[in-house]
Amino acid sequence: MELLVHGVGGTTPQKMLGDPRTVRITGDDTAAIFRRAEDVHAEDVHAEDVHAGTRSAGQRDGPVREAYVWCNLTSGDSSRALWLLLLPFMVVNLAHWMRPAAPGRPRAVRFYGLLVRLTALTLTVLLVAAACEVALDLVAWQCAGTAACAARHSWPAFLTPGATGGPWWSAPGRRLALAALAPAALTALLWYLSHRTWSAYESHQPMARDPEPDPDGSALARPGFWYGRRLVARLRAAHTAAGLLTVAAAVTEPAARFDHRPGGPAALDALSWALTAALAAGALAVTGVVCRRGRSERSPDRTLDRRLVRLLPLGALAVLLLALLYGGWSRPGWRSAGRLPGDAAFGTLMLVQGLLVVVLGAVAHGLYRRDPDPRAGMRGLGGPAVALLACALGGVISGGLAQRVADWLDGTRAGLDGPALLLTWQASTIPPVLAVLLILAAVLAVRTARRSRAERARVRQEHPGEPEYPARTRAIAHARAMAALTDRAPLVVTLLSAATLLLGAAALSGALATGRTPDGAARRTYTVVQGVADTSQGLGSWLVGIGFLTFVTWGRRAYKDASARRTIGILWDVGTFWPRAAHPFAPPCYAERAVPDLTWRMATWTERTGGRLVLSGHSQGSVLAAAAAWQLTPSVHRRVALLTYGSPLERLYGRWFPAHFGPPALSALHREIACWRNLYRRTDPIGGPVRLPDDHGPDVDHAPLKDPLAYGRTAEHPLPAPVLGHSDYQADPVFARVRGRLLARLHPELPAQRPEPEPPG
Repeated sequence: MELLVHGVGGTTPQKMLGDPRTVRITGDDTAAIFRRAEDVHAEDVHAEDVHAGTRSAGQRDGPVREAYVWCNLTSGDSSRALWLLLLPFMVVNLAHWMRPAAPGRPRAVRFYGLLVRLTALTLTVLLVAAACEVALDLVAWQCAGTAACAARHSWPAFLTPGATGGPWWSAPGRRLALAALAPAALTALLWYLSHRTWSAYESHQPMARDPEPDPDGSALARPGFWYGRRLVARLRAAHTAAGLLTVAAAVTEPAARFDHRPGGPAALDALSWALTAALAAGALAVTGVVCRRGRSERSPDRTLDRRLVRLLPLGALAVLLLALLYGGWSRPGWRSAGRLPGDAAFGTLMLVQGLLVVVLGAVAHGLYRRDPDPRAGMRGLGGPAVALLACALGGVISGGLAQRVADWLDGTRAGLDGPALLLTWQASTIPPVLAVLLILAAVLAVRTARRSRAERARVRQEHPGEPEYPARTRAIAHARAMAALTDRAPLVVTLLSAATLLLGAAALSGALATGRTPDGAARRTYTVVQGVADTSQGLGSWLVGIGFLTFVTWGRRAYKDASARRTIGILWDVGTFWPRAAHPFAPPCYAERAVPDLTWRMATWTERTGGRLVLSGHSQGSVLAAAAAWQLTPSVHRRVALLTYGSPLERLYGRWFPAHFGPPALSALHREIACWRNLYRRTDPIGGPVRLPDDHGPDVDHAPLKDPLAYGRTAEHPLPAPVLGHSDYQADPVFARVRGRLLARLHPELPAQRPEPEPPG
């Protein structure tokens, strides 16, 4: 049998099997295995023919083909459109898996995971704090407390105090308590999305087997790797509690400052200290839960911390309700003026994120020096760089959104003080970052043009004796040059993370040193500096506003349009392959469903039939195929061959995730399975060679396939053959030949149901 696994974006079983009549033989509407209608009972028919002597073993025209379709795991349901809100969480979750390979350093590896989990926790606090900044500070405190802003927007009129005191809701504390429902609802939404996907993805148990750790292999071979149910539940409780406590702190802080004044009510003052102590205790509890042990991979951890999962969020909710009651208590003489005290909180949060990333970089560098891998991206610093980009993405989105709302509420910029200063500074860093990206894009464009010109000579040398077609030569050379841009990704990430670190440090220093917005800090400087500051501040606000509207528009379209959902799903196909080990609000890991599906299918089919199986994976499907092959038992390994094509196993995963797809891990996979062959093209921007060490590379990597199949017009190709790049590997005749050789090298038992022995006589 050949078990086909498609790549990113997905496809239909009809296209995979080349037949309009297909039948689902196992699975559901989310992920399933299909066959051609005529092959549904192929094993039974073949067994009968062999038993009757009408056909010998191996005479069937090619293997039975099955297609595993998993695209609905990332693009099926319309609620997937909400996953666009979780982009920073997905990025920081990737950082957990990007650590360097470090055999014999378990403590350093655990410390690396702890630092990433703490960084992920700060992102949740940042997101909820930004929502509090918009709802509590800009809307309820500043706009509703200012007559001019309330007159400009009629909807906050019931919150605005009048000359005689105003409505009941006009008291500052009650306005804050009412506005706090918005960030609390956001936290509840994140909890709901995480819990819903947790029930759908993390609940699929892997096939039971004894642990067989390979010290030189990959952790993906461990029995409990694809079962993170307990950890995600524990982290979800901690992050939900952190979000609710952040909202409670935003309501408590301004009221407590008013109550701490001399002569204030003693009861409210005592309650404020009690609430502060409860918030501190809750913060310690959340941090303790996050700092507890990470994943258990040696065996599936099927226990759940039910008390913790329930009591921690409920305790934080009780603290929030008490804070709302405390904040809404009547306080004669309390008026809203200026900003809420949030500058110190955002500054502290950004400083903590920076320190965590720096320490993470030091740990990653130490791990890399233990076992250097020259192919590893950024010399082992890919994880810290990605964690930094996640923090920057969260900060820029928070700051830009707050600044855009402030500009919308107060178009003249005269009636309101605006958001927290640090958020304004962060929004102002967007234009410089875009400028760096534009310069980098220009440099890469020049290098690509030079490479394209160099490739033209190679293309002409590969087709001697044929008439030359200059346009054809340029098209092939351009495709090869564009495909090579993938190998420039470490340079892009390095420069972008360096620019982000420098600009973030400048924003934090500027906000703390001047105590003003960028345009205010540059008011008495040179005219050029004033113009740059004004432009950066205004343009950054508008860019984030446009980006946010684009996200909303795209999400709304994806909610109604299946093709748009599939486009969004492509983004998650790469980013959500890994389990949620750092952030529970990240989009779910589809491999926790797909890998057990493939493992169960291969194990049950080989056990039932005693047959041979080629696991055939394209693009991201090859990564799923490799992960499933790692999970097989030795008895099944001997009956399974691996065929990968257009595969990013080494080119992307091996370089960016060296601890799990580095040379030792891929070499161990090659030793475990019966045989492996990899196909790739020079025009493919994603797939590439596996490059196994120890002279095993030629055993796996086939020579680069021709693309296009014919340079000019031939008898086999009377029309110009297209440049296929990353698609249609089965169209190459080499594919069928390689698959046949893999089947021939497998254990030569009958690929059919074993017949029952006849009774004597």
